[in-house]
Amino acid sequence: MITEEIHRITAQLPEGVRLVAVSKYHPSEAIREAYAAGQRVFGESHAQELQRKHTELVDLEVEWHFIGHLQTNKVKYIAPYVSLIHAADSHRLLTEINRQALRAGRTIRCLLQLHVAEEETKFGFTPDEALAYIDSGEWQQLTAIELAGAMAMATNTDDTSRIREDFRRARCFFEQARLRLSNPAFNELSMGMSDDWHIAIDEGATLIRIGTQIFGHRQYATF
Repeated sequence: MITEEIHRITAQLPEGVRLVAVSKYHPSEAIREAYAAGQRVFGESHAQELQRKHTELVDLEVEWHFIGHLQTNKVKYIAPYVSLIHAADSHRLLTEINRQALRAGRTIRCLLQLHVAEEETKFGFTPDEALAYIDSGEWQQLTAIELAGAMAMATNTDDTSRIREDFRRARCFFEQARLRLSNPAFNELSMGMSDDWHIAIDEGATLIRIGTQIFGHRQYATF
């Protein structure tokens, strides 16, 4: 099933859009199967689970993305090897990522997490807050991070017009931010999951995050 789903999804992706296979709660053997099918980018949302899988799969050239809410005290577990952090939701978190990146001798790419959904429980900057943060220049003091784009989650609803509007708000921010930054490295827009990734691609996503559709329902908790 994993191999077939990887091939089915990737065959539908337009040029410039990449799949992040969300492997959280699934064993390393499942990641190996997806890797054998050609998948290289995997997303995890718990730092210690990612640390364990990185160790177990050190023989593979995996591009690890951290896609969940990241606590500042957990950054140290992933800083030595994570390729992209999708959910940079505050200057405080970015400051700690920068500190741990310096300690690891790396530059870590980060996406600004946007709060565009109706739910109040979502983390992140509003688009206006994110633009103000970019304009403030505070992030320029963080020499070991690279702002690489934005991430957003749509409202949890069956209303496709609401989902599309959320993604459009994220895309609008992304385009405004790119103009203000004039930095070609700010080039990723992460949005869309198993139920809404086709809409996300229509609205400009460059990264889609799919888990259940590939791996099935979670197999176990690892923390």
